[in-house]
Amino acid sequence: MKNKSNSIRIVFFNLFIFFILILLFELFFGYWFKNDNFGIYIRDQRNIEKNFDVIHNDNNYRYIFKRNSLGFIGEEIDPKKIKIVFEGGSTGEQLFTPPNYRLVEQFNLFFENDKIDIKIVNASKGGKTTRGYYNDFENWFPKIKNFNPKVFIFYTGHNDASLKLPKHFDNIKRDNFFDQIEDYLKNNSIVYELKVKIQNQYFGKIRTNYGLYEKDLYDDYKYINYQEAKIKFNLTNLNLTEKNLLNNFEKNLLNLDKKIIETKVIPIFITQVRFNGISTKTLFLVNETLKEFCRLRNYHIIKLDEIVEGFDKNDFYDKIHTGINGSQKISKILYPYLKDILIKY
Repeated sequence: MKNKSNSIRIVFFNLFIFFILILLFELFFGYWFKNDNFGIYIRDQRNIEKNFDVIHNDNNYRYIFKRNSLGFIGEEIDPKKIKIVFEGGSTGEQLFTPPNYRLVEQFNLFFENDKIDIKIVNASKGGKTTRGYYNDFENWFPKIKNFNPKVFIFYTGHNDASLKLPKHFDNIKRDNFFDQIEDYLKNNSIVYELKVKIQNQYFGKIRTNYGLYEKDLYDDYKYINYQEAKIKFNLTNLNLTEKNLLNNFEKNLLNLDKKIIETKVIPIFITQVRFNGISTKTLFLVNETLKEFCRLRNYHIIKLDEIVEGFDKNDFYDKIHTGINGSQKISKILYPYLKDILIKY
């Protein structure tokens, strides 16, 4: 009986020593008391590596989608070196597009080929709207030490024009207290960070999607350009749902504008189009509202919806997301406009 009691003491003693060592390890190497402590924010946006296996244009692509320790898409980067940030939703994040063919990577490649010392860093996340951009300025960016970018590019339209997008897509803070505790642990624990890195390197699941392109997407295809949309959609005769959508969008823009003024960044807005142009009234309304917002404040805006005259089959794999062809096409269209603006700063 005495031997059993001694064995239990030894087990508990060893466990006690183990937890003390873990605690010391966390205190010395974790982020609990450091300036780059992310608190309960940036859930599921740091130290991400996801393996993808997808097909574009009958070609198979295997790649790793990465977010660095700061939450930005791509490899690690010194925050001091970040001068231009790209904000968008899933059309900017481009999970299902190989890295070299995404919009932001295409822009950076063009700058490199032109021997211009400009690099854009991608802060996009699926489902993000202008409300999400505001949340980033409020809860994410202030957490990054030595982060002082000069220009923000906002690729805006689809999500703000959606009538069904859940509000939680914009939230980087969960409301439930226990969820917040979980996020606090995840964002600041060095043990959790090491666990994630080991998982990413040795146990990462491959996300396979061979049915990316909607089969009937281009049946009876007709592209509606900007001039046709102006005739088709009436700006003065809005129903209650459309009025509420625009009121919400305008409120989000005003909140975002406060952050733009407060941080003294230079904003560049880009309107959006669907696979068949401006085929929905809500997108047309959001684009027009954004243009007026920029006009009144003298902000830069690139009116993609007025520039593009059409797309080819397989440029998009669904109604709003571009495949490799579409991303390359849009990046080539936008690059000269971005170049003319960015080289001034």
